[in-house]
Order: sequence, then structure tokens, then C-alpha cells
Amino acid sequence: MTAALPVDAALSARDVPATAEPSYAEHLAPLLSVPQYTRSAAEKQAALASGLSALTAHHHAASADYRRLIDALFPGAERGAHRVEDVPYLPVGLFKSHQLQSVADRDIATVLVSSGTTGQAPSRIVLDREAAALQRTALASIMGTLLGPKRLPMLVLDTASIVRGRGALSARGAGVLGMMTFGAAHTFALDESLAPQREVIAAFLAKHGHAPFLMFGFTFLAWQALAEQLPVGSIDLSQGILVHSGGWKKLAERAVTDRVFRARLQEATGLTRIHNFYGMVEQVGGVFLEGDDGLLYPPDFADVIVRDPRTLEPVPHGTEGVLEVVSLLPRSYPGHAILTEDRGVVVHEDAPGASRRGKGFRVLGRVPRAELRGCSDVIATVVGA
Repeated sequence: MTAALPVDAALSARDVPATAEPSYAEHLAPLLSVPQYTRSAAEKQAALASGLSALTAHHHAASADYRRLIDALFPGAERGAHRVEDVPYLPVGLFKSHQLQSVADRDIATVLVSSGTTGQAPSRIVLDREAAALQRTALASIMGTLLGPKRLPMLVLDTASIVRGRGALSARGAGVLGMMTFGAAHTFALDESLAPQREVIAAFLAKHGHAPFLMFGFTFLAWQALAEQLPVGSIDLSQGILVHSGGWKKLAERAVTDRVFRARLQEATGLTRIHNFYGMVEQVGGVFLEGDDGLLYPPDFADVIVRDPRTLEPVPHGTEGVLEVVSLLPRSYPGHAILTEDRGVVVHEDAPGASRRGKGFRVLGRVPRAELRGCSDVIATVVGA
């Protein structure tokens, strides 16, 4: 038996009831209005276990698809979990084959579409207006710890057409639009062929380059534009703050590590304030921002769990495994606990002297196919039990 058969059978219908409920945004407001990375491990785990359990019950009641899955994979899980590790999770690949939702079709305001990998269908994530607003508020609470309260002049390392799409929005376009909230005097640095517009960049720097300014782009585009296509020393980005994410697979093929990325950009442009973040379209608001120590940190409304790739049991800090990401934000679709296809390791939690509380972790790359097969075998066993 494979996992695909019972999962497909469970997802045979989509009948989402349209029920009026209290605003979830109001419920989360106190958590999003305070500085992130400040809760102790005990405080955070208690709040997450309670909130994630409530989300499990909500999705179990609101989504027939999710209800069939949970009843098959984690019977009784809708009654709640005492630990975050016991909250039922879904494999990220499921969102590529099925559009899961906990809102009626008429209430969908936005559909986010992942970039997808070759040969795979993209994920489609549905947001209602409340979920979209929560996403923006959550991102602001995270980025405020890095950028401060003031909107900075912004150089976007992408082409303007990426945000002009109609209907479903790509993950890349959604990322750019989301970050543009924190910028002013938005300037797109790349032309339609993704080559640097040198005159445009020069004009932006002449006006804004003498004080802090924001830069955002996906990692590969940032490398391609700043390190490969511009001569060393041709621009001065020493006042810039670069936030980037994604595209590491292409850079790995060129033997570009995070250390090489940083060193080359500093040498070529004078840029020193560089912050990577880890996130995915399948879990809206689950953005893990890089700290000054080079580790990624979950905000207070999210967390990361490392699981053994064969047994799917949680592993101790310092042990590599498959990353699971959890977040209190996804309410319009059941994405509050997702088993990713990435390897990672938690280096420390609430470490003395660290600039942030929480789990400092690293992403180590994709899970090998053999280990993914092991995950599928375990899921198939649970379904068949």
C-alpha cells in the first residue's frame, strides 16, 4: 500500500461550511503587537500548543478534506495536544496535489502559487481577507526587529513585471509585494531580461545611497545581479540592508555557499548587512529571519521541529533531521503544521548571550530521496493502521 491511495480517497470532496466566527486577527493581535523573539521556551511552547490545538479543531470542523486526512492519519487529534510536537502535521507535498481550504470559495481573496520544481505541480494556498491582513501584520512584526519603524528607500532586485500579475500570484511576486510594504521610493533594479539597469541603480544611489536603505531580492537574483553582472567596485551599497531568500539550489551548483555569498557581495559592493530568511508559500507568515549569529530564528508565533527522517519522531537539539514548521497564522487553510522536504538542525534554544530568544537553527538542504521514501513508508503505515 502507498500513502497516495488513502490520501486521495480522503480528499474526494470540498464542502466548506460558511460559518461566522470571531475575528482570529483580534485573538492574535496581542502576540503580533509586541517585539518578536522575546518569549522564553516555556512561555512559547504553552502558547503554541494551545493555539495550534485550537487551529486543528477549527480546520477539522471547517474542512471536510482536512477532517478525512486527520481522521485517517491522526485519529482523535482534533481533541488537542499537550505538546507542540504532538500537533498533527501534513506533508508539504500534499499542497501540490490538493487545494486545501477552510473557507468557502466565495470568501477567497487571494491565491498564492508556489514556484514548484521541475515536473511538479505548484502549491496553491488560499487566503481570505483576514488571513491576508494577518500575513502583513506578522511580517511587519518580524521585519520591524531588523528595519525599525521607519519605511526605508527600497531597491528591489527584481523586475517590475513580477508584481503585475492578475489572479493567482506567484510566490516570488508575493514575496516582493510583501516586502515592499516596508519600503518607500520603490525602484526595480532589473530589466525584463533580469539584467541590472545600471542607470536606474545609479540614480537611486545618488539620491538615497548616503543613508540606510532596504534591498530585497531572491538569493539567486541578488547574486546574479550584484556579483556576476556588475564589475567589482562599480556601485557602493555600504548603506544597504539586504534581505534575501530562496534560490540556493542554483547557487549550490556553482559552489556558492552562504559564506562565499557574503564575502563576494562585500568585496564587490561594500554590502555588510545581509540577512537571509527561510519560509515557504505553504505556510503563510512562517518567516524565519537570520540573526546576527548567522542562525535562523522562528518568531514567537511560530516554531520549528526537527524529526527523524525514518521514524518521524522529534530528535534532540544538535541532531540533523527533517524540518517541520508550525505557525499560529494559517486559518483560511490547514497549514499550521507542515512537514517540509528540507533537512535542518537546531543549534541552540534560548542560548545565554544570544541576541534573540528561541531556537537558532540551520537549513542544510533537501532531504535525499531515500529518506523521503522512508517518510512515505511511515505515513502509509499510519494510514493503513
